Amino acid sequence: MRHFLNINAIDRTDVLKLVQSALAFKAGKSASPTNLTVANLFFENSTRTHSSFQMAENKLGYHQIILDPQTSSMSKGESLADTLKTLKAIGVDVAVIRHAVTDWYVPVLQATGHAMPHLVNAGDGSGQHPSQSLLDLVTIYEEFGRFDGLNIRIVGDLLHSRVARSNAEILHQLGANVTFSGPESWLPADFQQFGAFVAIDNDWANQDVVMFLRVQHERITQTENLSFSTKQYHEQFGLNQTRYAQLKQTAIIMHPAPVNRDVEIADEFVEAPKSRIFEQMTNGVYARMAILEYTMENENAAD
Repeated sequence: MRHFLNINAIDRTDVLKLVQSALAFKAGKSASPTNLTVANLFFENSTRTHSSFQMAENKLGYHQIILDPQTSSMSKGESLADTLKTLKAIGVDVAVIRHAVTDWYVPVLQATGHAMPHLVNAGDGSGQHPSQSLLDLVTIYEEFGRFDGLNIRIVGDLLHSRVARSNAEILHQLGANVTFSGPESWLPADFQQFGAFVAIDNDWANQDVVMFLRVQHERITQTENLSFSTKQYHEQFGLNQTRYAQLKQTAIIMHPAPVNRDVEIADEFVEAPKSRIFEQMTNGVYARMAILEYTMENENAAD
């Protein structure tokens, strides 16, 4: 059964097809008529991912089941696996799930087998954020027409960011030269396989893409939060006037949002000419249309 759980588990050929499919939708490709039904289960707060999936579903003609986990039987102790079995039994085809637990889908797959909807991971803890990763790929490819050989710097809260983890691996696999910057205490040990950890201003003028990450206060420890200074962080790792001026003419700035203005990025540069932050959000709808189409493609053959 075809799911969309980790972009790095998908064949590179299919990843590029997803990018092209998203851009085709953006260019006006018509969605095929469908009677499919989707349920969105968001166990964490979300504006962009949640509304973007809803818009993608509307554009594809999906019927939507509105399900609030806080008012569902899960609040009575029902497992996620049993909830998904119920949704499958009443005719739901796809379940889009955001969950605070990293790898939430592993026990679900073990418990449910084929008696469940197709699953789309809308973010799992500090694990993966594959739909954000795809929209980032779409944005980069739309700008440069390639990944191979691009210099891409990922800056910020690497340890707690599922965006960083998803993007680091896929961009490395696609041939980009990935480097990382930020507080050294927030560097995951396994990131060295994807690229070097460097000082924030190292080779700054040669970067094609600089991707800033949100400081995730909700995931860092209370001790870290108490000692955290937004002013100091911005001075050390944020996008300020000096760093923006050093970027080459063709470079672009990205951020998964929401942006902590004047922390990761100075307020004046969130919508500067080199910024693609809101274009990422636009591309998110088309990327998620491509994901849903991919998940349900050739369903009978996949099952």
